[in-house]
Amino acid sequence: MTEDIRSIAKRAPFLQPMTPWGKPMTVRMTSAGRFGWVTDRRGYRYEEAHPKTGQPWPEIPPSILTVWKAVAETPTPPDCCLVNYYSEKARMGLHQDKDEADFGFPVVSISLGDPATFRIGGSNRKDPTQSVTLESGDVLLMGGEARLAFHGIDRIKFGGSTLLPDGGRINLTLRRVAPAGV
Repeated sequence: MTEDIRSIAKRAPFLQPMTPWGKPMTVRMTSAGRFGWVTDRRGYRYEEAHPKTGQPWPEIPPSILTVWKAVAETPTPPDCCLVNYYSEKARMGLHQDKDEADFGFPVVSISLGDPATFRIGGSNRKDPTQSVTLESGDVLLMGGEARLAFHGIDRIKFGGSTLLPDGGRINLTLRRVAPAGV
């Protein structure tokens, strides 16, 4: 799977996204599939082309689609695979995945590389949260009531895995952006 991720990044280079209020995010991102998630001064959204190259995103590799097919419990394939790279100090604040057209489809997360402290709460930002360590190879399914749960990454245990030569964590999130049949 790591070779497939390198192939994605070669065709669609990692970017350091900027929040709508002008703050750079600490993760670097790219995508595969029909859509890629992007953010800049215009806001959060999905686009059909890489914002720097203007080229369509690469296809989602079969090795990654296999995980979706095994856990998503839907015959409808994902049309986006967001690839986040977390370096030693990267974090992801509490957020909801709510830019998709149909929340009936799950979000499937695949963790690779260094362990991360994942925090998840309820559908309201002020709901209590709990933390769990995600190890390399862990798969997390957010569906049903958990589909709109606030979640984030508090820290990375940098150097906790030998999967990535320079350390860090890769997180793949598979999702359906467009309604089924579109």
